[in-house]
Amino acid sequence: MKEILHILNGDATLNSFEQTGLDGDIMVWREVLSEGPVEENIASGSFWKNRSEWISKGFDDSPDIYEEKVINQLSTLSEPYKEINLWFEYDLHCQINMLGVIMMLRKNTDLSAPAVYLICPDSYPGITNFKGIRVQLGEPDFYVAAEAWKYYAANNINELNKWLHENNYWASLHFLKNALQAHVKRSTTNHNGLNYIEQTLLDIYNSGIHHKPSIYNAFWQTENIYGMGDMEIDIYLGRLRDKQLIDI
Repeated sequence: MKEILHILNGDATLNSFEQTGLDGDIMVWREVLSEGPVEENIASGSFWKNRSEWISKGFDDSPDIYEEKVINQLSTLSEPYKEINLWFEYDLHCQINMLGVIMMLRKNTDLSAPAVYLICPDSYPGITNFKGIRVQLGEPDFYVAAEAWKYYAANNINELNKWLHENNYWASLHFLKNALQAHVKRSTTNHNGLNYIEQTLLDIYNSGIHHKPSIYNAFWQTENIYGMGDMEIDIYLGRLRDKQLIDI
């Protein structure tokens, strides 16, 4: 049996993580489950087929690259490790990817082994450069994650919002509720027919900021809960451009 597996959320964390000197193998989770189509059964062939098609089209990639960077890596989750560490932050992008990983682990293990830990950096009053805490996940965490994934994948915002208001137990998944509330917020359409992110980006554009990198920075200053990179923001800017509301 192998010893330790670290699962990182995206290549951006890989270089800095490799410099830590921590023992163990590394798997990079290269998905954006906070955007695009999902379904409850994450282990199904249709799930990954739909993801491949959406990623290839939306990010100008190819199915072959997706298979190499994403699908071929999934087998790592079923390998016999004694310990698995999940390195995911507090934002929506990370939290939804975290749910996806937990759902895959739930399919591939009996929860008696391996020991699964969550390391979720955020901040703590009085401590600079706080890097979060490490907690071992158990059956209650897997149950909460399964419930959250079910509501998220169903794409019924009213039902998700109702569950968020009624559920008072989050086990060790302390940042999940805030992230899902941000998802509800972005899924609501205003009187202009725009969702929250689209309206926010349009307001930034209308304020006189028309250069893409400057738009990204302005968005990140107030909306870091979404954890969106420039490629994800471009999806929303493209929608605004298609509606002829911006010209970039």
